[in-house]
Amino acid sequence: MDFAAIDFETANFCPSSICSIGAVVVRNGQVTDRIYTLVCPEPEYYTRRCTHVHGLTLQDTCQAPCFADAWAQVAPRIGGLPLFAHNARFDEGCLRAALETYGMEWPGYRFHDTLRASRRAFGRALPDHQLHTVAAACGYDLTRHHHALADAEACAAIALYLEPYFEL
Repeated sequence: MDFAAIDFETANFCPSSICSIGAVVVRNGQVTDRIYTLVCPEPEYYTRRCTHVHGLTLQDTCQAPCFADAWAQVAPRIGGLPLFAHNARFDEGCLRAALETYGMEWPGYRFHDTLRASRRAFGRALPDHQLHTVAAACGYDLTRHHHALADAEACAAIALYLEPYFEL
């Protein structure tokens, strides 16, 4: 199974306000690459709630590359692989919004949702289907929840564990 698990953290409630990107490339069922970068968000402000979730502030990202420059480093490493995300609607929405903000074309990525797969696989056996809960059920210890790379690593582990529940 070849794919990239991806996670975006945002600075505010605008989906284009990506402030960090985490991605994990999996080839033949093995992690072959890990990517993490901070991003100067657009629009460039942070809400208290978002900072409370991931801990990032304007000071952390004011010298970081803009999304277009950061994505230019990430995109070649994930290539045309299918993308997996936990609550893929959020991450796909962020990517689409950021690409649009920077006048970049949508490259036709196909997203798969580990949240939906979890609901199919575990049903009501779990108290909820949040990333840390599902990761634990799949045998993965997510210790840095809401760090984009840690979340992408957890998503990759979930995708590998729940592989039979995806229609690829």
